[in-house]
Amino acid sequence: MNSRQRPIGVDLFAGAGGMTLGFEQAGFDVLAAVEIDPIHCATHEYNFPQWSVICKSAAEITGTEIRQLSHIGNREIDVVFGGSPCQGFSVIGKRALDDPRNSLVFHFLRLVLELQPKYFVFENVPGLTIGKHQQFILEIITEFQKNNYKVETNYQVLNAVNYGVPQDRTRLFILGCRDDLPLPTYPLSSTRPYIGKKSKYILNSPDLSFAPTVFQAIGDLPEIEEYPELITQDFVFAQYQEPSNYSAILRGMTTRENDYSYPRIYNPQILTSSIRTRHSQAARIRFENTQPGKTESISRFYRLTKDGICNTLRAGTPRNRGAFTSARPIHYQTARCISVREAARLHSYPDWFRFHITKWHGFRQVGNSVPPLLAEKVATEIIKVLNLTPSQPSQKIPLLKDNLLQFNMLQASQYYDVSEHVIEPRNRKKEKKLEPEDITFFPDL
Repeated sequence: MNSRQRPIGVDLFAGAGGMTLGFEQAGFDVLAAVEIDPIHCATHEYNFPQWSVICKSAAEITGTEIRQLSHIGNREIDVVFGGSPCQGFSVIGKRALDDPRNSLVFHFLRLVLELQPKYFVFENVPGLTIGKHQQFILEIITEFQKNNYKVETNYQVLNAVNYGVPQDRTRLFILGCRDDLPLPTYPLSSTRPYIGKKSKYILNSPDLSFAPTVFQAIGDLPEIEEYPELITQDFVFAQYQEPSNYSAILRGMTTRENDYSYPRIYNPQILTSSIRTRHSQAARIRFENTQPGKTESISRFYRLTKDGICNTLRAGTPRNRGAFTSARPIHYQTARCISVREAARLHSYPDWFRFHITKWHGFRQVGNSVPPLLAEKVATEIIKVLNLTPSQPSQKIPLLKDNLLQFNMLQASQYYDVSEHVIEPRNRKKEKKLEPEDITFFPDL
């Protein structure tokens, strides 16, 4: 299968591109990514310059436009995937899909039906499977079934740590296909199943290995406190330590047999996405006195355990909800919060993948995304039912200019010719005029 024969994917609500990368690693060409936030679009474009990013709301775009604004044209689409934000779960007296807060879920459904892909993957929060929220899932499934799509009704919540990601992170995946096609199955665990922080790993799978530990994920990274340049910039030439098998893969030193992504051209000697946080001395003392595996009492930051896995990385709140930074883990050894690059390693992003230069945007882009390795495992199951055998691409992709990662909101909106207020500003009485600043779209669900 050469680059022209690779199956075609479309990413809706693409963010910085976690699912795009996972599907690329499985063997897909994700020719179109739709994302409303121009800051995220710029990051996506930097990392995936070979494909099209469409800076537009999924509520305001049609399937025809997606085809026209990308290289898809009239070709058949193999998969549409994405995780739309869900905020309204009240189902008393009306359908959940009629709740305007859930309109983006409706537009995911609409765009799938307009694009008519062979398969779709709907990703969302595991809370949808609990209590009255299950009715919401039932409505989604019913609407697809009315429109000649089969859906796997035994939907599953998958934990990333069971698929080689060093993080306890669960997400719901709903899989579907056209009526004339076979449904895909859910991926089997590739590492020993994990059932929570206290009970750790289930030890009844002797043929499986453990997921990488925190140390195996980030222990080889340079200590950012030793580089004063990182106070004002997010990159530096740095000395790395001996890698683990996991970190060697993310550094591009070795290649996984089942990774079918396009090689990127980048300098592996440069440490990126690593701007430092200026902690107060009082905070550093509190961090130092917090034992690994415990939560610091004031900040509520969790301190990582060297030989354990990371807690769930979260994104914080968008500007219209206060623009608060979510709690970030404390490094297992140094009395500081982890860097964006360390978070990316714990999320299974390779080192060539870069994020916005600010910590606030960078952590939101990581925390809002599906770990690429988890997305890859789901995408691989679709490759199987497509009856395709992926091959390694030979084309090497040069990354774009760093200015795409430096945009503020005004600059990014001008670059994509959209309104700088496409992301709702915070509505607060007597609030001073908002300047272009770090903002994002997805709520922290």
